[in-house]
Amino acid sequence: MPTIITHAAVPLALACGLGRDHIPGRLLLAGIVAAMLPDLDVLAFRLGIAYQNDFGHRGFSHSPAFALTVAAVGALLTKFLRVPAKRAFWFLAAATLSHGVLDAFTNGGLGIAFLWPFSGERFFAPVRPIAVSPLSLSRFLSERGLSVLASEVQYVWLPCLALLGLSTVLRYFRQR
Repeated sequence: MPTIITHAAVPLALACGLGRDHIPGRLLLAGIVAAMLPDLDVLAFRLGIAYQNDFGHRGFSHSPAFALTVAAVGALLTKFLRVPAKRAFWFLAAATLSHGVLDAFTNGGLGIAFLWPFSGERFFAPVRPIAVSPLSLSRFLSERGLSVLASEVQYVWLPCLALLGLSTVLRYFRQR
């Protein structure tokens, strides 16, 4: 899994690219939380649930079904988020789904249960350039942790920044 901070890259880039008029602060914060939410499944280890189980790490919580559920809950909170339900739904769906998609590009683990609840089969992306992040803080603060961060900068943050720049330029010219 990319680091928790890296999972915030997609909603941040989307929000900045679309602008504050479309994605206000509360929705952005909800999107960042939604993007990190799938990794709460690591609690399954403490509950004795095996990694490969549908409810284990990278199982149901990394699926599109889970992303749509999170988005539906967010759409119900439109008064708090101060945006139309449709906008909250799609932004939160994209933020949550981005987590599983990014994890599919990592070079470790057992894959992502993209087809849950219809199948527990796990999948990876055809290419897997992102170094998988260690699950413990002590290992993350090692030399390997630094190589993971370099990988995330190269394959997640730089593309997100490029998309952010492009969308900002396009938005600028549309407003003129």
